[in-house]
Amino acid sequence: MWCSNCGKKAYGEYCDICGEKTDLIAPSDVYWCSECKVPVVRYADEIDLDSCPLCGGKVSLMTTDIRPVFPEERLLLEILLGRPLAYQHQSVWCSTNRYYIDGKSILLTKEHYKKLMPEDVREQLEFYREQNENNSFIFYVKRFIQANKNRLDFIVNEASDFIRQEAKKFPNENIVISFSGGKDSTVVADLTIKALANPSILHIFSDTTLEFPLTMEYAKRYRKNNPKSIFKIAKNKEKDFYEVCKEIGPPARMLRFCCFMFKTGPLARVLDTLFANQQILTFYGIRHSESTARSKYNRVENRAESVKIQKQTVAAPIIDWIDADVWLYLLGEDVDFNDAYRLGYDRVGCWCCPNNSARSQFLSSVYMPEQYQIWRNFLLEFAKMIGKPDPEVYVDEGKWKARQGGNGVPASDDIRIVYQIDPKNKNSRIYRLKKPFSLEFIGLLCPLGIISDDYSQADGSETILLDVKTREPIIAVRPVELESYPYAVQIDLLHCSKKTEREAYFRMFGYQIRKYNACRGCLKCESLCKFGAISLKGGVYRIDPNKCTHCQMCVTDKYLTGGCLMHKYLYIKG
Repeated sequence: MWCSNCGKKAYGEYCDICGEKTDLIAPSDVYWCSECKVPVVRYADEIDLDSCPLCGGKVSLMTTDIRPVFPEERLLLEILLGRPLAYQHQSVWCSTNRYYIDGKSILLTKEHYKKLMPEDVREQLEFYREQNENNSFIFYVKRFIQANKNRLDFIVNEASDFIRQEAKKFPNENIVISFSGGKDSTVVADLTIKALANPSILHIFSDTTLEFPLTMEYAKRYRKNNPKSIFKIAKNKEKDFYEVCKEIGPPARMLRFCCFMFKTGPLARVLDTLFANQQILTFYGIRHSESTARSKYNRVENRAESVKIQKQTVAAPIIDWIDADVWLYLLGEDVDFNDAYRLGYDRVGCWCCPNNSARSQFLSSVYMPEQYQIWRNFLLEFAKMIGKPDPEVYVDEGKWKARQGGNGVPASDDIRIVYQIDPKNKNSRIYRLKKPFSLEFIGLLCPLGIISDDYSQADGSETILLDVKTREPIIAVRPVELESYPYAVQIDLLHCSKKTEREAYFRMFGYQIRKYNACRGCLKCESLCKFGAISLKGGVYRIDPNKCTHCQMCVTDKYLTGGCLMHKYLYIKG
């Protein structure tokens, strides 16, 4: 750990020097040993930063992070530079788009990816494949591990202690490993199993239906290599990614509906099935260095506004590791990993994710040509639909990744909350519905009060909601017909005199009407409800009155902006 108060490394929860609570690990840098020809990773406060732990020679500052370049990626690099097999006997590493050949840097730009057609690259990769040796790679990897042995020992011991400390707070059967098939979750899984000496820990793998083929192969291999592990797969079998994209548009960096619909939501369903209302501890592979957003994450988190699935406390054993640490562990501990990294992918989430780099996009065009072309064709059609003057530029320059809101998407009208106010009665509003009034809509009102059978009309002409505490009627709901609204509902607040109270009720009503009109089954609400009261079955949003505690998290802007995730994806400014 790291004490931000006195700026020194600490080995416990509190600093030995000042007694303050410790927090982050000290920042790391990567140095280069020109004698050993390998990177040396150091904390900023280490003694003898200028010397190599292996040979004792002088090292020089190289970069802030590094990863190994496997022979498969090195050959691709050589082809793009017009020098096939030129570096196969050298020590090759990478930091973002900058490659280091025996310590000398080469910057690979987007222009390099445009020089050759994907089919030409595939042809050259196949031609040189048999000649592409890996002896030098193996040699330098072994030396990299030797030079950084002390660091590996330290980060493993620290992460293992953390895992054991957090695991003590939960029953063994309530501990889960979130397994994505990526390098970070692989490390966390291996660390957790070893730290707890328990090979039977539950793993949950989220099959988003957009996984790399190599990820699916690795997941099968992992299960085979860890036969004692309990392995569950979370998958949304009710939704098709392309069909959803046709309706509300493709995901973008700020509009990733797919995360909840195809990952978090299905995961929450599995957890609900296995644990009901029990609180669980999930170890996952989040790291601060991955992104600006993740740099703000706490190592242990269970706050309602911070966790995606309310029943879980999440813990990140490797939160302060950098890429170099992850690879040091995988290679140093001889842990099997996803082969997509050998090709040059720096992340292996969804293969068509808008957060993917230009390199990832290029790699997919080379290694996944059929899927890549289908996705590109879809994006071109979408660009034409929303009126882009040059669809190919919009797609190939990645401008689709930056889109915000539902501009040009017909479904954007579904999120608009349209209503009429009775000037004589401030406690009454008539809301427009996008489909006929039904029992489904009545069910959505459960968080606002108790739906009364005794006070309501049996024919559905009026439904009464009771106050949760007093059991007195507080709200009347009636279907109405207006010339301006084909489908409509009238909401009357009974005995409501305070403006703030009235506004709060109408805000919550508006949110539920938005859900009724715009729900696309994203599963966000299912994940939000810690009591398992919300479900989506057969495309119908349901709230179980026997499970609902009227906590109103699902109608609170703090936890669900606008009351429905579609508000974020389809909102149009102005």
